[in-house]
Formats: sequence, C-alpha cells, structure tokens
Amino acid sequence: MNPSHEMISPSPPGVSVVAPGEVITDEVLDCLRSGVEHGVLIPDAADPSLKTLRVVARD
Repeated sequence: MNPSHEMISPSPPGVSVVAPGEVITDEVLDCLRSGVEHGVLIPDAADPSLKTLRVVARD
C-alpha cells in the first residue's frame, strides 16, 4: 500500500493512528474501519467512512 497523505485520528480519543507519510497496514485499516462501523468518528480524514484514503503516489 502507498504511504498516507493524511492524518487519521479516531475520536474518541483523538490520538493520531496514522500520520502523513506512514504506510497503512491492512491490520491498521481493518481496526480503523471496525471502529467506524461501531460509531467511532474520524474527523480529520478526507473520507470519514474510510472507504477511500488519500495516499502518496509512488513512481
């Protein structure tokens, strides 16, 4: 997967789980999407549902 282009901080607690430039693993993505399904908000992501993610293109 490509590196993230955005910060992803579930709320609560609002602590960053993914920082820009960090490669998002399948495990982290599964955990975040599970949280969204259970009512966790992702206010700083371009797509708070996490169906899509902004990533840095690789050459």
